[in-house]
Amino acid sequence: MTMTGRLLELDIERPVAQRGLGVNRLWSLLADVFRALVNRHAATRLADLDDALLNDIGLTRSDVERVLRTSPLSEDPTRRLSLVARAHAMRALPPV
Repeated sequence: MTMTGRLLELDIERPVAQRGLGVNRLWSLLADVFRALVNRHAATRLADLDDALLNDIGLTRSDVERVLRTSPLSEDPTRRLSLVARAHAMRALPPV
């Protein structure tokens, strides 16, 4: 029988090195959620800007409101807003 088999039979805790991987994953997940919430707060502040300023960054008020309304809390809305602004910019370019 191998050592792994014996560890499973005896129901011994994992070594610290393997346990640390789970903690790192949890920490990374919590950091991602925190970052998404901070960026969501920043995105809600975009809705306070006037239409001319939003237009300068390639967005409309309805873009901001739609992204905030449709994205889940755990998702970073600034990524979607960036994609929307890029799409507006591409449509505004003259055809080649």
